[in-house]
Amino acid sequence: MPESALAGVRVVEVGNFMAAPFCTLQLADLGAEVVKIENPDGGDQVRATAPFLEGESSSFIRLNRNKRSLALDLKLPRGKEVFRRLIERADVVVENLRPGTMADLELDYRRLSELNPRLVYVAASGWGQDGPYAQRPGLDIMAQGMSGLMSITGEEGGNAPVKVGVPLTDLACALYGALAAVAALRARDRTGRGQFIDVCLFEAGVSLAIWEAGRYFATGEVPKPLGSAHQTSAPYQALRASDGFFTLGATSARNWEACCDVFGLAELKQDARFAKNHLRHQNRRELIPLIEDVSSTRPARHWVEALERAGVPCGLLQTYDQVFNDPHLLARGFFPDAPHSRLGPVKQIASPMRLSETPTRMARAGPMLGEHSAEVLAELGYSREEIGKLARAGVIREPA
Repeated sequence: MPESALAGVRVVEVGNFMAAPFCTLQLADLGAEVVKIENPDGGDQVRATAPFLEGESSSFIRLNRNKRSLALDLKLPRGKEVFRRLIERADVVVENLRPGTMADLELDYRRLSELNPRLVYVAASGWGQDGPYAQRPGLDIMAQGMSGLMSITGEEGGNAPVKVGVPLTDLACALYGALAAVAALRARDRTGRGQFIDVCLFEAGVSLAIWEAGRYFATGEVPKPLGSAHQTSAPYQALRASDGFFTLGATSARNWEACCDVFGLAELKQDARFAKNHLRHQNRRELIPLIEDVSSTRPARHWVEALERAGVPCGLLQTYDQVFNDPHLLARGFFPDAPHSRLGPVKQIASPMRLSETPTRMARAGPMLGEHSAEVLAELGYSREEIGKLARAGVIREPA
């Protein structure tokens, strides 16, 4: 099998929940060797998240695939010693602890970079490493609310706030962290030095406001929820069918005319209210009911098949049971198995990064707590006797 893109890159993760683990998941999929540092007393808190498969969190074994677990107490002097030895040979550290926590442990970037000047250090947090919000607790829902995302999510005219269904700011922050880490490694190839990277949920959420910033900075208009509708195009949204909904995006003149023909609404092509895309968007409250008067008479699949034949972008609205059995995704092998030391083969969501020459990998499902403690320490030069002493002293933990 060809070597992965980041083969030979050594990553140390000190993370919980989502931002740091999802960041290192990207690096691990690309071939980096990731050692996940976990508290010996319970480990990453995602391990306690249901549902469970024979005592292992189903979410954890997917979020932490391709990693090794070192259960290490960073509060103990000997735990710090192990960590520093690990850092001496590492390329990247990724952590998402409260700003200042690693400094309190005497394991912050300033100290670690003295040990290893080539170290790339990614600090993911809720609000960033400085500024007036820095010490606030930072979870995805707060970042979604503060970033404006929740102000535009939900039905038009709705009164209750709605968050994006997935932890979007956590995930976006993690992806920025992974991209920045790879960029810093590339810069290190030229300079020989690592650097500190500050990424946060809040700014990751705000960075996604491309259309909203365009409208506000141009007109002063404050964006509001539009349901499934697009910010600048129409018809571009979910439309009602007789058995549910389907999605449609007629953004070009050709697609608009084809859309009118499919729905038997040829007269709309001559209607001045809908002559241009910006006019259709401006008058969408009149346009969409005209379309739905027709679309609601037939099943969603009928309209999707007819629109596809006409070359109009469209799609069914799928629930996750349909997604995880989607024939296109199955044909592309997007739900492979990864081996787990206790559970055997465990189904995963593959990486969407498909590199032709340096493919991503699916080496192992998320590890058991401390599964690789002895293995990692042996690689650092610790003897079996020394590893046993560290385990008895509670510095490390090995799986039961």
